[in-house]
Amino acid sequence: MVLLTAEQGKTLLLLARNAIKAHFAGSKPPMPQSPAYQEKRGVFCTLKTPAGVLRGCIGYPYPSAPLAEALADAAVSAATRDPRFKPLGLGELDTVRIEITILTPPEKLSGSKGSYPSQITIGTHGLIIKASNASGLLLPQVAVENGEWSPTEFLEATCWKAGLPPHAWKDDTTEVLTFEGQIFQE
Repeated sequence: MVLLTAEQGKTLLLLARNAIKAHFAGSKPPMPQSPAYQEKRGVFCTLKTPAGVLRGCIGYPYPSAPLAEALADAAVSAATRDPRFKPLGLGELDTVRIEITILTPPEKLSGSKGSYPSQITIGTHGLIIKASNASGLLLPQVAVENGEWSPTEFLEATCWKAGLPPHAWKDDTTEVLTFEGQIFQE
């Protein structure tokens, strides 16, 4: 993954905030035109209250759209369509803090299931768990924010997020993927 600069991160944070503002105004935000923002990338937008409590988080784990477009959509979705929260009110927009995570393409873990914890670096890797019709994703920073989970605890928490039993990651039919993320926050 080509890392973005701090300045490009600031541009993307402003894009995320402007996308939400534009949504409330019934318009579209201006899109940055630099080639770095046109590359297809996975991205998540996280909204937090001033106290640091999650207020919304939506994104795209796979690089299916240009970064600027995917981020603008993820920001609006995090503000208005995260099913865990009521939609953000216009008056709340100035109080929330925006964090964005630019993802590397997810890669399936290989080898024996027992080796999976040793392939995960806490604070570096995010996880996707897929089994049957269920899937769950946790960003790399989640394991750190929750008290430095062990890799096994991170796998179990991702299973829980998918609505699966904690040890489902050990099942032969379960896919476990990792990715990395570059984080920018206000």
